[in-house]
Amino acid sequence: MSVHRVKIPTARIDTTRTLQFRYDGRSYSAHPGDTLASALLAHGVKRVARSFKYGRPRGIVGAGAEEPNALIQMGEGAFAVPNIKATQAELFDGFVASSTSGWPSLDFDLKALLGTASRFMPAGFYSKTFKWPRTWWPAYEAVIRKFAGFGSAPTSPDPEHYDHLHHHVDVLVVGGGACGLLAALQAGQAGLKTLLVDEQNEFGGWLLSDPQARIDGQDAATFIATTLAALAALPNVEVIARCTAFGMYEQNLVQAVELLQDHLAYAERKPEAPRQRLHKIRAHQVVLATGAIERPLVFGNNDLPGVMTVSAAQTYLQRYGVRVGQRVLISGTSDLIYDCATALATAGAQVTVADVRPQGFTPALPAGVQVLYSHGIAEVTGRGQVTGARLVRLHAKRDEALATGPKIAADVVLSSGGLSPTVHLFCHDGSRPTWDEAASAFVLPREGRQGVACVGAVTGAFELDAALAQTTQAMQQVLTALGHAQALAAPPCASRTRRNARPMFRVPDGRPEGVGAKAFVDYQNDVTAADIELAVRENYHSIEHVKRYTALGFGTDQGKLSNVNGFVITARALKRPVAEVGTTTYRPAYTPVSLGVLAGAMAGDTFEPTRTTAIHASHIARGAEFEPVGQWQRPWYFAKAGEDLHAAVARECLAARNSVAVMDASTLGKIQIDGPDAREFLNRIYSNAWSQLGVGKCRYGLMLDENGMVMDDGVTACIHDTQFYMTTTTGGAARVLTWLERWHQTEWPELRVWMTSVTDHWSTIALVGPKARAVLAKLCPDVDLSAAGFKFMDWRPGSVAGLPARIFRVSFSGELSYEINVESGYGQHVWEAVMAAGAEFEITPYGTETMHVLRAEKGFIIVGQDTDGSVTPVDLAMGWALGMKKPFSFLGKRSLARSDTARSDRKQLVGLLPVDPHAVLVEGAQIVESADAAPTADGPATMLGHVTSSYHSAFLGRSIAMAVVKGGAQRQDQLLYAWARGTATPVKLVASSVFVDPKGERQSV
Repeated sequence: MSVHRVKIPTARIDTTRTLQFRYDGRSYSAHPGDTLASALLAHGVKRVARSFKYGRPRGIVGAGAEEPNALIQMGEGAFAVPNIKATQAELFDGFVASSTSGWPSLDFDLKALLGTASRFMPAGFYSKTFKWPRTWWPAYEAVIRKFAGFGSAPTSPDPEHYDHLHHHVDVLVVGGGACGLLAALQAGQAGLKTLLVDEQNEFGGWLLSDPQARIDGQDAATFIATTLAALAALPNVEVIARCTAFGMYEQNLVQAVELLQDHLAYAERKPEAPRQRLHKIRAHQVVLATGAIERPLVFGNNDLPGVMTVSAAQTYLQRYGVRVGQRVLISGTSDLIYDCATALATAGAQVTVADVRPQGFTPALPAGVQVLYSHGIAEVTGRGQVTGARLVRLHAKRDEALATGPKIAADVVLSSGGLSPTVHLFCHDGSRPTWDEAASAFVLPREGRQGVACVGAVTGAFELDAALAQTTQAMQQVLTALGHAQALAAPPCASRTRRNARPMFRVPDGRPEGVGAKAFVDYQNDVTAADIELAVRENYHSIEHVKRYTALGFGTDQGKLSNVNGFVITARALKRPVAEVGTTTYRPAYTPVSLGVLAGAMAGDTFEPTRTTAIHASHIARGAEFEPVGQWQRPWYFAKAGEDLHAAVARECLAARNSVAVMDASTLGKIQIDGPDAREFLNRIYSNAWSQLGVGKCRYGLMLDENGMVMDDGVTACIHDTQFYMTTTTGGAARVLTWLERWHQTEWPELRVWMTSVTDHWSTIALVGPKARAVLAKLCPDVDLSAAGFKFMDWRPGSVAGLPARIFRVSFSGELSYEINVESGYGQHVWEAVMAAGAEFEITPYGTETMHVLRAEKGFIIVGQDTDGSVTPVDLAMGWALGMKKPFSFLGKRSLARSDTARSDRKQLVGLLPVDPHAVLVEGAQIVESADAAPTADGPATMLGHVTSSYHSAFLGRSIAMAVVKGGAQRQDQLLYAWARGTATPVKLVASSVFVDPKGERQSV
């Protein structure tokens, strides 16, 4: 291993085992427990990214979710995951990753050439520059996307799966540090159902990086182990590691993602187990123990590889046994810098401390540690990585540079500007944190809010003893609120002697902002302190506007390191208090969440199941091609040898018109409506009247929405006086049932009526054509099938092929037609019986394409194709379906009286006959007045309407079409043009869309 690896008793890695991984094509070794970031640092790899705008080299800055630079592409092929933070990527044997930025490579990035012209690319550069000409934007977009430095989503299907789990608990504790562990233990011991989640692979939080901590006489590791053992012994407590709470919503709904198998080698992953799990947690009380993130100081060249936060360096040392450098310069505003200096010096580093505070109490330090008081970092020096820093001597009280300071040679520079509480979850409902001058941070209220308790560092209680005491006070309130009041005592914890921190954010260097080395606030988006001041000069005074002008806090880190520094620099540029400037809006997700886990099991067939009818096997056997219709796989057409779609459809249509054909109509939505008020309910739902529909009769009905627009149609039969059998469009079945329930439950609960979906209960076989009666007579001996005994729009119970059936004499083709309904399980048997009975007539199965042609020849509409939510029954020439004299208004009736709805020049359904009978119009083609009225560079043409349905009719020997045209009813015999794909096709408009048998004689024989 590298010389950067040192032996640390508290390290959480297994140094007895070694694993291999690859990064950017190179092989490295590591230990179980390492992250990619810790392993790369152990090997001395400092450059891991290029910056977004300037192509500057960037290194690892943090140690967790706050990391802004080290984004990687993890895995390969279908297992690839983009934009994972190297600080959170747990290594396993065979791990493969690559950097996401730098083109053509990380070491040689052409974008770095832009950095030489950075003075011409300040904040707002992109939005001001890439506007003209408009047609170039796709090219701009492609280049900007390539420069962005983000990974690529895999193109192959995800081989792994995900799931969701719901929880209902008394107490949810978010954060598994000292305060979170204590809060969970206190809640669990009080008998409350408790859930503890933490984003890291093990519990302990900052305790894992602070071996000097002592709680209740125990060192940090012992306290963690004993507390976890106590929690494990409580049956009412559950703890989940690698589980990030990323959003908090109304009524204490918290969503969290658990990484179940991301840390395992692919060969070790269990295929039956999910890769990740989304936890949806409802809690009576949420306890936020989310801690705080250390923010860096802002100074010149603070983005060079080798510049890190103090806490990150301490974490890499104590948890991973990685000394981040040999010659280390540490600068900061509090005594945290001395904790880190002591640890690094003990591990063999040469340490210099630049304390921005004047000389005062200093804890005992190892020999050789040099301390410079009242000094800060003016700028870091080095080309491509840190080689040293130039210091500046600071005023004792004011943020002013008094004089230049010494130059310090260093290979690593660490800074600490204070702690920023992780307030995100608390603020997801729109709440804002408050500025605490003493803590120099935005903090959450110690009293929390109803249903939410805030404990520990998130409230500004940064010292361990104060944090545990505050946690205990907050938990007493939680227990009382849940009816489990009891006295609690905080565990004793030795306090440390600490000097007050000095608030400092942008280290003064004696020069105007923007002069000299760039001082970065947001690393991921190349936002400098000068950019923020420029935004203020350009009159962006709201912090939300400053964010959008500069991109401050954008990106995958969402400003976890940068935001507070940016807020303060904005406030100072505006000469306003920080509290008045405030924060930007915190939104879910706290960290990026994979789309796969959000979908969970709702993917593929589980999200949208493929439904097939009971007759599906027979269709396959006859060579059917299928098309999806509202989740159903319906036969599209049945091609014989040598036939294409058009030949097959022509043959099927002629069979239906001249002999007999059969179609599987089982997919139609079917709803059984029961109850003494069923008739009245139908009267209100449908636009036409239903009061007088007798038993054994059927009626076509139109369903309108509140705006009077057609939303569905179908035939409903009266089974007996209190039961009706409604059919709907295939794709509209679920929507219609929801619509019925909505109006019954919310507006008409007094009606005694019940709806049941029976779509899957019945198989429906449509027997169509002049020979249909002869075929059915072979199978149905107990029903009078004569024209007088079984009239059009009647239904009869009977037996078909020896099975109980309901037979409906309805027609969607305009031909003599019977719809045979049998229990679904018998559907295939009856289908085959029909095929056998019709063999002497050369019975022909047909699919949806033929169904469309047949109904278009008759001018029958298809809702959703000939309607689009803006068409009324009058527009469809179906005013006969409006029961305007019904005593109770039907849905949509009032809207039909609106002036706009009653206009005579509305788009109306008409028939079209292309002048060329062989020209089949493109559905969606625009109807225009003349061939010259085509769209030009000056703008679109005036559109009269569009083609809704268009087919070639083998029966008529020509093409036909239906369209909605403005004032179509008054345009009979006009010559118009259908414009599509650069061609204007002349068409003759006919007022009626009925092309075959206008009097309806064929269906009534």
